[in-house]
Amino acid sequence: MLPTFGLKNKGKSSRALLSIGKHLKENIEKFFTWFVEEGKATVRLKEPAIDICLSKADTSSLKNFLSAARLAHRGSDTDSLPLSALGPARARDVEKPKKKLSILSKKDYPLTASFPYSLEQLQVSYCRLSRVDMRMLTLRALRRLDLSNNHIKKLPSTIGDLSCLAELVLHNNHLESFSDALCASTLQTSLQHLDLSQNQLTVLPARFCQLRHLVNLKLDDNKLTRLPFHIGRLSKLRFLSAAHNQLSVLPAGFRNLCLENLDLFGNPFTQANALEHTIRLTFPLTLQELTSRAVVDLRIPHGPHLVPYQVCDELDFCKACDCGRSCVNSFIQTAVSMNLHLVSHTVVLVDNMGGTEAPVQKHFCSLMCYCEFMDSCVQRDLR
Repeated sequence: MLPTFGLKNKGKSSRALLSIGKHLKENIEKFFTWFVEEGKATVRLKEPAIDICLSKADTSSLKNFLSAARLAHRGSDTDSLPLSALGPARARDVEKPKKKLSILSKKDYPLTASFPYSLEQLQVSYCRLSRVDMRMLTLRALRRLDLSNNHIKKLPSTIGDLSCLAELVLHNNHLESFSDALCASTLQTSLQHLDLSQNQLTVLPARFCQLRHLVNLKLDDNKLTRLPFHIGRLSKLRFLSAAHNQLSVLPAGFRNLCLENLDLFGNPFTQANALEHTIRLTFPLTLQELTSRAVVDLRIPHGPHLVPYQVCDELDFCKACDCGRSCVNSFIQTAVSMNLHLVSHTVVLVDNMGGTEAPVQKHFCSLMCYCEFMDSCVQRDLR
């Protein structure tokens, strides 16, 4: 009822099909269309004295309806109005919004009809999709998207526009990459579960670790030769599975993880030996190296709008020395053995021999730092 009746209760809403009848002329007191872009509008009638409150409507359909209603209200010739024939409402027009949909065969896949706008969970598996259907990317309420067991080779960056997406399952596809654009999208704050297992991935981008709300990450059965350099920044990660890849060593940041379950079985890890090292020191340090080190050590905020883009790109691979200082392109690299129980409560055996140790990279900013580390190793062995 109109607010002038003193009734504050908004009334009970229901899913309905709205049509324009014959008695609309000069019977509308006012249109309220401030939020039409959000699928909301209100039409205030004179007789009966009620407000028709519309919400959760398709924006395009709502605009067309309001346009036709205005023309009818003004008394325009009804023959010129773009109205469809009035027929009985279909069940799908008045049923409750659908929250969950599973399509498990190609014959059930909708070719012409759109997906229900209200979907929160969508599974499309075994449909031989070679790419992500753009109609899925308009589902703004989507929280779980399962596209497993298809033939998808590339992900569109617009997946990052699904601001509510918390779970993305891409198991058993043909993915060859995971783009930087996705890592810089709204997935940074929404994505918690990501399944990229059984694909063709060889590497993940450095910015992958911007997905800092990840709790569960599955990377099994790919061709990964290394994990993201700053994987230790995934502070909320609790379940990590990267079995059956081509990992030979783990990144230095791996020791910063705090996991509940870890599976790295079936990777060709090398035997860690601190005496085997790679020296990439430059004397004197270049101006670019000095700049990069200063930006990190002094915790200077940085971005392409503040420092050269090339420096920003190098900072993605900045390494930390034992002494606490940073290094970028000038360093000594070696690998040390680490018991994986230091980072995870439960560890799946690394090999068939029952081992739970794996090599982890270690970096030094100078020859002095490396020598001090080797001295400490010798003293520990002597004890």
